[in-house]
Amino acid sequence: MPDEIGRSRVGRAAAEAALVRVVHCYGSCPEFVVIGGLIPALLCLNSTYQHAGTTDIDVQVDLEIACGAVNTKRLEQALQEAGFTPTSERVWRWVIEEPAKPKVEVKFELLADLDSRPSGDILSFDECDQLGAVNLRGTRFAARDKRTIKMSAEIKGSTYEIEVNVADIAGFLLAKTAAAYSRRLPKDWYDIAFVLLNNDIGGPDEVANLVLKKFERELVGEVRTALKDLAANFESHSCQGAIAFSQQILVDHPDLDEQTVRADAIVAVTAFYKTLYPDK
Repeated sequence: MPDEIGRSRVGRAAAEAALVRVVHCYGSCPEFVVIGGLIPALLCLNSTYQHAGTTDIDVQVDLEIACGAVNTKRLEQALQEAGFTPTSERVWRWVIEEPAKPKVEVKFELLADLDSRPSGDILSFDECDQLGAVNLRGTRFAARDKRTIKMSAEIKGSTYEIEVNVADIAGFLLAKTAAAYSRRLPKDWYDIAFVLLNNDIGGPDEVANLVLKKFERELVGEVRTALKDLAANFESHSCQGAIAFSQQILVDHPDLDEQTVRADAIVAVTAFYKTLYPDK
């Protein structure tokens, strides 16, 4: 069943406030790029449907790493000042309990995609006491397709406004597809289908053409395998992807018809894949 606390407006608001606080403590726009469950709502601002939200703050840190130890140490200090603490034996995951009603645990997770290290490897940053990242293939697309936005949140009676880099739609979808392929979580299939159906630039064909424009030469090998797997999980009403999408969307919009929303997701993902690979 969907996570009713984590995937809610309360959970999302808590995660956004925590992100604003981290960036405020950082002191300027960080090099990292926000990916994951906070992004779909930003890509679907004009949609009439509510995205489920998340309590996870996933950031891609390749650009932060490229800037050297000064930046990674600065990020570690910002997390500490914002009230986050590292989890045991997971230098890439930091947590905080936000004072929402009910209280919400927010996770700040650092992801890299370095060719010099195996996928799944844990990176420890120089000059940092406890900060690191997990090396996950596919997250690099988010770092290479980003935009800078303004965010604000009220924290202890004061309103803070920050600038932060977030994944744009092509980078988000390829990074999410890689995540869905590697970890098989329903929330990834839900996020992908939601964005394909409700984004602000057009239908799945338009989105696929944008992906082709930005990354066509890289839609081979492991990337193609992950995209093919995505399509396979939306082939029919009984497939995992279609089920995952319908279960979550019906939590937020119980008036919708289950079979209809599954069909919509199947059509969207199938059209997306066939535009990427028209002869396959």
